[in-house]
Amino acid sequence: MKCIHCQAIMKQGVAPVHIDRQGCHVTFDNVPAWVCQQCGEAYFEEQEVNTIQDLIQTVEQKANRLTSSA
Repeated sequence: MKCIHCQAIMKQGVAPVHIDRQGCHVTFDNVPAWVCQQCGEAYFEEQEVNTIQDLIQTVEQKANRLTSSA
């Protein structure tokens, strides 16, 4: 696999994911990803993306319960 940005080789590794949404800040430190060996760009496979989206949706729902009861 080649990086879209710099065309260098991608290797499997891990990468951080930072999400800021509706007053919530979530960080995952070591998400499996394809990482560019030259520029560091990370690409996540569908399974990881779906898992992150599910987790963020749950965090948003729980956060909404906290803020709506205040």
